Amino acid sequence: MLPIAQTSVVAHLRKLYADNRIPHALLLAGPEGCGKMAIALDFARLLLCETPQHDGTDGQTQPCGHCHGCAMSRTLAHPDLHFVFPTIKSTSSTRSVSDMWLKEWREMLLETPYFDLAMWEERMGIANQQPQIFADESEAILRKVSLVSAQGGYKIVIIWLPELMNEACANKMLKLLEEPPQQTLFLLCSNQPERIITTIRSRTQRIDVKVIPEADIAAALEQERGLSAPDAARIAHIAAGSYTRALRQISVSNEEREFLDMFILLMRKCYLRDIKEMHAWSEQLSSWGRERQKAFLEYAQRLVRENFVYNFRLPQLNYLTQEEEAFSTNFARFINERNVIGISEELALAQRDIMQNVNPRMVFFDFALKMIVLLIQ
Repeated sequence: MLPIAQTSVVAHLRKLYADNRIPHALLLAGPEGCGKMAIALDFARLLLCETPQHDGTDGQTQPCGHCHGCAMSRTLAHPDLHFVFPTIKSTSSTRSVSDMWLKEWREMLLETPYFDLAMWEERMGIANQQPQIFADESEAILRKVSLVSAQGGYKIVIIWLPELMNEACANKMLKLLEEPPQQTLFLLCSNQPERIITTIRSRTQRIDVKVIPEADIAAALEQERGLSAPDAARIAHIAAGSYTRALRQISVSNEEREFLDMFILLMRKCYLRDIKEMHAWSEQLSSWGRERQKAFLEYAQRLVRENFVYNFRLPQLNYLTQEEEAFSTNFARFINERNVIGISEELALAQRDIMQNVNPRMVFFDFALKMIVLLIQ
């Protein structure tokens, strides 16, 4: 799948190729769902193509799509194309490297290059572990790029979410980026580049990737997913520049529906000051896996923001699903300038505590009790 709407970034990369000015490390930085992985894969295909073609219509060099290199790149099986991504520690091994999850990774990428960490966690079957890029990964990369290119051209390493490298891995990667092997390109795809250690960022050439315009998301949904124009336009608006979120909205997952139900349940019990039921609510959430708890708190923060904005009665500023909007019709008035910051801060603190492995029963019940006071302000 070609990158959606990111023509200027694609053109810039192809010009680097045409001018033979490709750096050893590129940092594609931008919000989730803007197409960084699609851009990285598109550029990798060009570099691995055996007979690239010059397109007279736009003056750019493109992969031919027919050679052996293009065929291998298309199935993500090219021997000179390597992937690094967050993983978890396997119970059957003390090591944890991306190659252990390569089958699941390729399957997901072949379906769509537009995905997020939650989708990848589902593929790995994560319960309570937080994925990261471990120190073993840097040693595996070094072994791969130290070998002679299998096809005599570039060796490409695509690193997804480099901000999730642990400290040991980041320090080892720094040495590799300082003295990379000949004809080796590192493509880093980052949602939060500020979280990457400064010394690594300084050794990359950064390219900022912007959110995708609504019109382009809508057009892609019509062409790629067969949606009607009105449905595509509505989902594109909710997506807020992220094609990943648009794909999620096509068929709202059971998990997201449950998140909304749990949020509604808590708000009702807090309004009624039903402490017993609030405790039961906390117990139910504490039985979820830690990654799912984090996802719920992130969802709740978004819903609070959307309900606050809903009060301005400007539909173009809201990004709610039909189910969420039906709830907000009556609930939005309880989120106002006196409590929106307080509620958002408490949700953020709860998320931080969950990430730091604080007892979830304490975290969620404490938040529920504080909501009683915040809702009446």
